Amino acid sequence: MADPEHIATWRRIDDRLTTSGQPSEAELVEIAALGVTRVVNLGLHSHEKALPDEAASVAALGMTYTHLPVDFEQPAQADFDRFCAVMTDVAGERVHVHCIANLRVSAFLYRYDRDVRGVAEAEARRTMDTIWRPGGAWAAFIGDEDSVALPHRAAKPADGK
Repeated sequence: MADPEHIATWRRIDDRLTTSGQPSEAELVEIAALGVTRVVNLGLHSHEKALPDEAASVAALGMTYTHLPVDFEQPAQADFDRFCAVMTDVAGERVHVHCIANLRVSAFLYRYDRDVRGVAEAEARRTMDTIWRPGGAWAAFIGDEDSVALPHRAAKPADGK
């Protein structure tokens, strides 16, 4: 089955890891059809775009659901530590990680690649840069001190300028 690239901010990271913004019920079916065994959600259940009972929807499709809610206004090291523990637990599984708009997820994966997996800075940052360029608390969270005083910015254009 082809990747459901119509899902908001869909990204395929590698053969076992995909990310996106909030999938719909129908899109969860498509994600399951890819062989995904675990769905990890960093978004808040209280968000207006969240599904009414995502855990039940995911379970009904035979996948495991893990909820790691991250306050968008205050990402914390403890959130990242829990994320790292989950990523260790899911090693070898096909996993889909999402939040509401793939902002939280892309920042977490950037840090995970850079700090845990030892991926070079430019390569680690590549996916996040196609989605957004964090400012404020998120810039601090990822260690980009030069951007802390800046607002969030749109994705870097394909030509890198």
